[in-house]
Amino acid sequence: MAHEPTAESQFQAHGKTLPFSGPEAIDAAVLECFEYEYADAPIGENTEIVTTTDEFTSVCPFSGLPDFARVTITYTPARHCIELRSLKYYLMSYRGVGIWYEHLVNRMLGDLVNVCKPKQMKVVIECAARGGLCSTVTAQYACD
Repeated sequence: MAHEPTAESQFQAHGKTLPFSGPEAIDAAVLECFEYEYADAPIGENTEIVTTTDEFTSVCPFSGLPDFARVTITYTPARHCIELRSLKYYLMSYRGVGIWYEHLVNRMLGDLVNVCKPKQMKVVIECAARGGLCSTVTAQYACD
């Protein structure tokens, strides 16, 4: 009776990396805003907008393998709010991008602050477990 091959003996990595794009593929140009109607009203002064998705994907900049994360964007609008359809397209532009989470969270915060110029904003990336380790990376901005 012959021995069945094990995964270790049957498969090899062969030094392969899946193809991926760099951060230049992130499409911040798709981001759009609309006027915040309550910008000058006392009741709108401290409004907080929280947008969350569990469908965020980028790729490891070492292997090209997919990374999955929960993204939470929290901000207080000044004069503009981020239009959600455009935000979805923006987040999808990360799907084939090889980027470290520590860089991703700051890039995302910078792009979003540039487009809507909020009073304050926080971006939290809760990374799915990889090798038994989970990471949460947070970047914050406050207008002076």
